[in-house]
Order: sequence, then C-alpha cells, then structure tokens
Amino acid sequence: MSAFLSMTKRNTALFFKDKGTFFSAMISPLILLLLFTTFLGNVYRDSLMSALPEGLQLDESVIEGFVIGWLFSSLLAVCCITTAFTANMIMVQDKVNGTRNDLTITPVKSSVLALSYYFSTAFVSLLICLVCAGVAFVYLGAVGWYLSMTDVVLLLCDIVLAVMFGTALSSVVCCFLKSQGAISAVTAIVSAGYGFLCGAYMPISSFSDGIRNFISLLPGTYATSLLRNHMVSGALEKMASDGVPEQVVEGIKDAFDINMYFFDESVNIPQMYIIVCSTVALLIGIYVVINLIAGKKEN
Repeated sequence: MSAFLSMTKRNTALFFKDKGTFFSAMISPLILLLLFTTFLGNVYRDSLMSALPEGLQLDESVIEGFVIGWLFSSLLAVCCITTAFTANMIMVQDKVNGTRNDLTITPVKSSVLALSYYFSTAFVSLLICLVCAGVAFVYLGAVGWYLSMTDVVLLLCDIVLAVMFGTALSSVVCCFLKSQGAISAVTAIVSAGYGFLCGAYMPISSFSDGIRNFISLLPGTYATSLLRNHMVSGALEKMASDGVPEQVVEGIKDAFDINMYFFDESVNIPQMYIIVCSTVALLIGIYVVINLIAGKKEN
C-alpha cells in the first residue's frame, strides 16, 4: 500500500510540476466554455424558443437555466475524457525517458505501478472537472438556478463516473503508445472528435438515422446524457409548472438528447448507469490484463 501511495503521489506531483501541461489541461475547458456560450448559446436559445407553443412566455431565467445547463453538461462530458488523456501523459513519458524500466527493477510491482497511473490520472482529471463544475454552478446561479440538492449530488456522481470512464479509456489507449508525439496526436484527435461522437457539440437528434444508431452504440453517449439529465431537469420541471404542455416538454427532451434511444428503444437513467459502469469495469479489466502480460514479459 505504501508503494502504491508513493507512486500515485509521485505521478500526481509530476503532472502539476509540468506547468505547461497543467495550464493546458485547465485552460482548455474554459476556452470551450467561452466558445460554447459565445457561438452556440444563441443557436440553442432559438431552438428552444421555436419548440415552445406560440404565444407562451417563459421567464428569461428558465430559458437561460436550460440552455446554459445544456452547454455546461456538454463541456463537462468532453472535459472528463480529454483531461484524462492529458493527465495520462505521465505514463507515456515514463516509457519514453526510460523511467518505467528503472521502476520495474525496483521492488515496486508492475500491477502497483499500473494502478498508480490510473488513480493519479483519475485524481488529476476529477480535480480539474470539479473546478469546471464549480464554474458551472456559479454561472447558473447568476443566470438561472433550478438545480435541487439531489440534482447536484447526482451530477457530481456523474462527473466521477465519467472521469473513471475517461481514465480507463485513456489508460488502455496509452498502454500502446511509446512516444510523446503519439500521445499528443491521440489527445488532439480525441479532443477534436469526442465531442461529436458523444453528442456534446451537436444534438444526436439532428443527425441521420444511421449516425444516430452508430452513436447509440458508444458508452460515452450515455455518460453525456446522464450529465444532461441532472443539469437541466430542474429547468424542464419549471417549464412544465409554467404551463408548457407535457408533449412539448417531451419533444424538447428528444430534441436536446435528454431522452436517449438505442436504435428505437428508449434508454432510462438506471440503464444508462449500467451501461457506463459496465464499460468502466470492462476497460479496467482490459487494462489490468494488458499490464499483467507486460509484467510477465518484463520479468
């Protein structure tokens, strides 16, 4: 246990010691936030208003609470994954500079080393994502707060789960990377493409049937939907209490990916949790097997 804690502390310290990497990991979500609110805010406000019955007036704070909550859930969905890839650079750097070879000839077991990378990456990623969540809460408090305490707790649980998913995914991928250029390229590709694949940049409902069906096969889609459900559910309840017909509310949920479908079958929140948790367990299992095989080769 002491070796595991020491290695985890060492990996975490190395990440924060690299000011460039830390600054990049921290500033990227804030840049995304600026881009989302600046360029996409009006688009989604117009989409929401067009879905409402003609002549129905809603309080501006309800509209802002829904739109900003939707955008922040998109930001967090992407941040939980891309930050994990950035934080996992330590694993690849240790391979590149030969530090991993030095560590494997010490009494530290390969399994302990692998777990230390995972937990260090998860800790760093969770810390950065919680900072982003704090910014989201402050912003929503200023424009339209409709989150209950239950929503906040579930949202934090969703962030932890999404970080575990991102860490497990990045850990498996990084096992096969052996250069700084490779991890930089993979991180850039994930940062550019993941937001589209999980429906963060654009609602899945706006895609063709074939693309929607393909995206419904990806577990990250359901992690994003969990964040969305708990970020905007309060605003949707307020809309319903202010006179928006239930059919219209359901239409908004379908249009903005609050309701999720696997092909044509509806996927409820407990099923989403099962999908994401099962995927995390599977990826961690793959990561463990890869490291066990690598450990035997090193021995």
